[in-house]
Amino acid sequence: MAPTAAHSCRLVVSLLISAAVLRPGLGLYTVNSVYGDTIVMPCRLEVPQTLMFGKWKYEKPDGSPVFIAFRSSTRKNVQYDEVPEYKDRLSLSENYTLSISHARISDEKRFVCMLVTEDNVFEAPTVVKVFKQPSKPEIVNKAQFLETEQLKKLGDCVSKDSYPDVNITWYRNGRTLEPSEGVITTLQRQVDPATQLSTVTSSLVYKTTKNDIKIPFTCSVIYYGPSGQRTIHSDQAFFDIYYPTEKVTIQVLPPKNAIKEGDNITLKCLGNGNPPPEEFLFYLPGQPEGIRSSNTYVLTDVRRNATGDYKCSLTDEKSMIASTTITVHYLDLSLNPSGEVTKQIGDALPVSCTISSSRNATVVWLKDNTKLRSRPSFSSLQYQDAGNYVCETNLQEVEGLKKRESLTLIVEGKPQIKMTKKTDPNGLSKTITCHVEGFPKPAVQWTITGSGSVINQTEESPYINGRYYSKIIISPEENVTLTCTAENQLERTVNSLNVSAISIPEQDEADDISDENKEKVNDQAKLIVGIVVGLLLAALVAGVVYWLYMKKSNYSPKPCPQSDISGKSEKAAAQKFQTHLRTASKHVNKDLGNMEENKKLEENNHKTEA
Repeated sequence: MAPTAAHSCRLVVSLLISAAVLRPGLGLYTVNSVYGDTIVMPCRLEVPQTLMFGKWKYEKPDGSPVFIAFRSSTRKNVQYDEVPEYKDRLSLSENYTLSISHARISDEKRFVCMLVTEDNVFEAPTVVKVFKQPSKPEIVNKAQFLETEQLKKLGDCVSKDSYPDVNITWYRNGRTLEPSEGVITTLQRQVDPATQLSTVTSSLVYKTTKNDIKIPFTCSVIYYGPSGQRTIHSDQAFFDIYYPTEKVTIQVLPPKNAIKEGDNITLKCLGNGNPPPEEFLFYLPGQPEGIRSSNTYVLTDVRRNATGDYKCSLTDEKSMIASTTITVHYLDLSLNPSGEVTKQIGDALPVSCTISSSRNATVVWLKDNTKLRSRPSFSSLQYQDAGNYVCETNLQEVEGLKKRESLTLIVEGKPQIKMTKKTDPNGLSKTITCHVEGFPKPAVQWTITGSGSVINQTEESPYINGRYYSKIIISPEENVTLTCTAENQLERTVNSLNVSAISIPEQDEADDISDENKEKVNDQAKLIVGIVVGLLLAALVAGVVYWLYMKKSNYSPKPCPQSDISGKSEKAAAQKFQTHLRTASKHVNKDLGNMEENKKLEENNHKTEA
């Protein structure tokens, strides 16, 4: 048995070594696997009935074999060779399918499945390919800023842990950057000795323009996997583009059309470069030399003489300049007279409100907070003219620019008195009224002439426009004379009125007659005179008719047989005529009496006014 066994062993070894010569086997078969996954390689051979055992090997770069797994057809046991890199990673199934766990880049080899019989060896080669998807590319080492018309490194696009090698492409706003556009790219690859995975870095040098402001840059990595070619894009990257200032502008705060005296003005100079200039020269009206400042210059409490042209420029490029015109609005108001003014009634008082402004201003007059329709003018002052006058003006285009001055007008006058009396309709009392006019308000005192006693129970009206009245109600048993005394700081005025006893009827006097009422009284007097003249003419006509009638009755050729009746008729006619005369006489006397009363009223009014 021993020679036989030794002979069999030598036979197997000889067969395995010369297997490729004896039978080339099947063509190449490729298995694609993902890094870290399990590689599964079927044997792809039909198992012969005379199979003795199956075996797997891989070939070194120099072509020498390395056996890694053995399985007997009779004992069904599996043996794995002592190969360090495949320790605890191999698994050989009953149908001679070999599995390798935790696929590595080093597993990319040519593996061969061998089935051995007593007289032959069958082989089936398999090529293993391992793929590793790279990480998402990332733009790193980005430039803090890019300057126009200058080549500068924009950044690095990095793709890590890939196999096989990948390609990197740069994009501007989604369009591929070509070398013909002044783009320079460099590619670097680094392989990890332990994992054999690659890290690829692409650097981009780019000449930027102002058109690149707010434009995204990206990069992508193209790799090959088990299912074919794929592309992964990076996130967008934006860059701060530096460019020189080409234009200078000047701003005024607050807005130019709203500046008024007393305001603070802020001048702001701006350059359109990036980064913007930090220092400027400011030129004020009438000052040829510029004032160096930051991008703002403040003027405080400006006056109207600050109106003019303001300019600013770059400190290193004075020809690049901006200018603006500022108008400081103003409003002056002069009221003459103003403050508190005291005048006498009947005086003239010219009033003027003079306006000086940077634009047309509106003027409003107020009296005691009530708007007037026109400017006040006093040719003859009256008590009702007294009050608080305000001249107010403003510029509508400029908020908060308004002025106002006031005049407090006081109209003084000596006391003037007019007394009237009126009998109660039932004849039991008489009302005596003392009408007083003057300013300051006169104090009124009633006394009874002769006795000198003072009457305290009086009734007064409100004091309006320098006028008011005081009245008393009495029932005198005998004729009395009442005295009304009105006194203020200017003068003391006294007036008296005779009042008959309550038992003696007398003509009432009107309380007060205005100019309009005087005209009505005159018109009534004219009407009464006309009525009296008409009545006299009517009486004259009636007398003539009666005389003609009597004459005709006395010289009648035929005496009337009824002489008694004629006599009675003549007597009745005479009585009727006398009645008409008496009636006319009464009307005439009454109208003449009214005319006398009106004349008295007019005389009293004239005396009071004097």
